[in-house]
Amino acid sequence: MAEELLLDTTLSKADQYRQLLPQLTALTTGEPDLIANLANTAAALQQAFGFFWVGFYLVKDDELVLGPFQGPIACTRIRHGKGVCGSSWAQATTLLVPDVEQFPGHIACSSASKSEIVVPIIQNGHVVAVLDVDSDQLNDFDTTDQLYLEQLAQLVAVWF
Repeated sequence: MAEELLLDTTLSKADQYRQLLPQLTALTTGEPDLIANLANTAAALQQAFGFFWVGFYLVKDDELVLGPFQGPIACTRIRHGKGVCGSSWAQATTLLVPDVEQFPGHIACSSASKSEIVVPIIQNGHVVAVLDVDSDQLNDFDTTDQLYLEQLAQLVAVWF
């Protein structure tokens, strides 16, 4: 596949995800480099949805370390169980946060971030990374985002 996405922004959010996921699969199939695939995935999500911040944190020992992303500069390291990302890692579950200011222990990497969804990337029963998506709008993520980002996480898991 050429490095160009075919996106129809007039579609519903669910249809946009359904349009994007096969293109991401085609884009990353046959590419063995983890960082290249994560970088293109973050870029594709940014291009498709215009997220304020989207990227990956990779598990390294007892912390998450910043990986490929799109958006403003970010926290470089997050401890296990800390903030939304560290909590998603610790619980091995998706966390959908409509208002980050209401999340106990939220780490404010950017004061402009208002809502967030974090999806763990699980390989062989262990969280190996998290996909973090932030919005500068309150309550910007819903179960549609959760459903399709969790599907994307399954695709991403095979790269580890």
